[in-house]
Amino acid sequence: MPVSVVRFNLVDPGADAASLGARYRTAVEMAAYADEHGVTTVQTEEHHGVDDNWLPSPFTFAGAVFGATRSIAVTVSAVIGPLHDPLRLAEDIAVLDLLSGGRLVTVAGIGYRPEEYALFDVDWKRRGRIQDEVLETVLRAWTGEEFEYRGRTVRVTPRPFTDPHPLLLVGGSSKAAARRAARLGLPFFPSAHLPELEAYYKEKLTEYGAEGWTMMPTAETPLLHIAEDPDRAWARYGEHFLHEARTYASWQSGDIRSAVRSAATTVAELRAEGVYRILTPEQCVAAGLDNLVLHPLAGGMPLEEGWRSLRLFTETVLPALSA
Repeated sequence: MPVSVVRFNLVDPGADAASLGARYRTAVEMAAYADEHGVTTVQTEEHHGVDDNWLPSPFTFAGAVFGATRSIAVTVSAVIGPLHDPLRLAEDIAVLDLLSGGRLVTVAGIGYRPEEYALFDVDWKRRGRIQDEVLETVLRAWTGEEFEYRGRTVRVTPRPFTDPHPLLLVGGSSKAAARRAARLGLPFFPSAHLPELEAYYKEKLTEYGAEGWTMMPTAETPLLHIAEDPDRAWARYGEHFLHEARTYASWQSGDIRSAVRSAATTVAELRAEGVYRILTPEQCVAAGLDNLVLHPLAGGMPLEEGWRSLRLFTETVLPALSA
């Protein structure tokens, strides 16, 4: 049975408060529905100051999802570590870990948008060193013991539910990220299918005398939408996927490698490319994907269409795959 993921970033270009509030509430309702129908994971993320209202507060959203569900995991992929106070970050994750009974997965990255660092007055050039301090601090904080932090003695409570600490992975597409994960003995989450970087991470684990593992996207991990008539869906809703693809493309420089990377400038190009796919239930079953990532509200997708996609996925695709 493949891993099944429902992704939410709550993008809604030009939204007013009422429509954006409805989108947030619908996402939580969808998460509860997905939980009831055996979906493995809700995935969410963090971006700041984006014109189309991209979700800036993934842990708040995760808390709402945990309050509405019983089994599904929530993966924050990724939290931009240097933009957070490390003691408060440790507290927030500990509370969510307790609330959910250990269902929170946090991927810590450093991001790729200088504008976000400027918004929070954080030095972009020091982001690697800041990330080191953030990760080292949260790991020490989760012990519940006193430790020295910036010249003073601190102690963070409560301790998390998960022993020794909540699941924390280091994300990225650089050797620096792989070294950071290995040095800290943390799992590594490459942002794309990068076997050579996984091999480098394993070399560094040996060098540091640490243990770890990799959670890496497969070579083929498209973002999915399920529809009975893909031609009609592309014609009516393709602009929503193109909006997200073009937004991502505007952020990612040449050295950024991502599983969600598109060069398309038109809906037709996007459809041919295959990063985003609209499939019938039968096509989805036959695709043979190891990871099924449904994106029901992509790019401001109308809520009713998002529901149609999610219901087809959970009521038709998943039962066929488990039969």
